[in-house]
Amino acid sequence: MLGFDFTRQKPIDSYIVDFFCSKLMLAIEIDGYSHQLEEVYAKDVENSRRLEELGIKLLRFQDVEVFQNTKGVLQVIENTVIELSSIAD
Repeated sequence: MLGFDFTRQKPIDSYIVDFFCSKLMLAIEIDGYSHQLEEVYAKDVENSRRLEELGIKLLRFQDVEVFQNTKGVLQVIENTVIELSSIAD
């Protein structure tokens, strides 16, 4: 996106993110139904905290949102890429 490469299923620390751009330190997670379960949600919160400690910006979307509002999700990602690339310059 916008000239930045994203790796799919990228291991980071003890976690695997769905998509990751190392140049921008941007991770993207697409969560399915199981992420609404209390124990999975608690793990997501801990993983999000750890990624932030590592200096990684995390965007998290529900899979339903991706399917029903793909354009909107892509716009959020694009806006974040633009924001982070201006900081990285």
